[in-house]
Amino acid sequence: MSEAFQASAEATARPVWGVGPLMRAIADTLAARFNPVAVRGEISGFSRAASGHCYFQLKDDSGQLRCAMFRRAADALRFAPADGQRVEAHGKLDVYGPRGDLQLIVERLVPAGQGNLFEQFLRLKARLEADGLFDADRKRPLPAQPRSIGVVTSLGAAALRDVVTALRRRVPHLPVVIYPASVQGAQAPAEICAALRTAYRRHADTGESEVLLLVRGGGSLEDLWSFNDEAVVRTVAEAPMPVISGVGHETDFTLADFVADLRAPTPTAAAELCAPERSVRLGELEYLHEALQDRLYRQIDQRAQRLDRLAQRLGRPSARLHEHREQLTVLEHRLARGVQQQYQRQSASLQRLSVALPAAWARSRESARSRLQRLEVALGHLDPRLVLERGYAYLTDGTGATVTQVAQVHTGQALTATLADGALALAVQGVRPEKP
Repeated sequence: MSEAFQASAEATARPVWGVGPLMRAIADTLAARFNPVAVRGEISGFSRAASGHCYFQLKDDSGQLRCAMFRRAADALRFAPADGQRVEAHGKLDVYGPRGDLQLIVERLVPAGQGNLFEQFLRLKARLEADGLFDADRKRPLPAQPRSIGVVTSLGAAALRDVVTALRRRVPHLPVVIYPASVQGAQAPAEICAALRTAYRRHADTGESEVLLLVRGGGSLEDLWSFNDEAVVRTVAEAPMPVISGVGHETDFTLADFVADLRAPTPTAAAELCAPERSVRLGELEYLHEALQDRLYRQIDQRAQRLDRLAQRLGRPSARLHEHREQLTVLEHRLARGVQQQYQRQSASLQRLSVALPAAWARSRESARSRLQRLEVALGHLDPRLVLERGYAYLTDGTGATVTQVAQVHTGQALTATLADGALALAVQGVRPEKP
């Protein structure tokens, strides 16, 4: 009986949880123990809601885990997740209270095997960014009319065919120089750097390639890794001419994109950015020709009219001289009348002022005397002795400071009370603040 009673007492002493608080406590414990967490597994039941949030399970041979990926993270996906695909999910464990389900809030999702590469990408990007290689003030504008275009890519790449086709269509009159290099594989970074330096040297010697295209077709993160090589990125940063990076597809990003003066979503777009269409330029030239011709004709017409007017004025100098003499006579008479009228007005004004000045001076003096008397009376009313004569006094402490509040004194403090006919020395016997 005693053991049963003891067990019952222990059970009664344990806290009784509400379901919601228990779920939150479990979630906090998971967060403190595991988060952030990375999980590798196979996607199952992948779906994307109308809100943009994604829901799926990660599973392997020994278990499965519910996952939720909110729209902000889902919009950053660089691949299309599908059932059966092995991935690495990075995020935080949580408990979905309404159902009591354990779930992983996925903040980043990458195909299995690319996680380490992506971490390398982020670390190198942060270091190069700290060195200032990606600063906006380093970016140079493209030349409006390049005289030659350079392309760094593989001779067998589809990207080269796309670029050449676009340039032949838009600017068939411009020379295009190819600097061949491998764009994939272990040897690719060194070959890309060598091709870039060749372009730099020729540009310095002969002005060749006023703009340089660095292009490659799309591929996986491993396929594009040559353009994330630190030596390649730093070599691109040394370019004496503007560089356009057109590596991969629109959703692909490499470190070469960040250091280049301009990033193009595709190789074809890179060619189009540096080569405005020939027909557009011809249209602009025709417009400028017509505008220049129209302006020239207007200038000729205006000069002809001005010449005609000058000829008319020059043909009758005696008439112009007679007109000027008449104008001069009129102005002379007006000046004489004006001087006489001004003299008469000033004389009349002076006489009026000589009559009005004594009366004004007397009025001003009387007004000042009255104002002085009023101020004297008002000042007398402000005499503090009048207040003291009505039975008031003012207090000062030992330093001569005026005491106006109970909080300024303490019991036993010496004070001086000034009355109308003298002063009293006082000592504070008690302090009784008035309650508000």
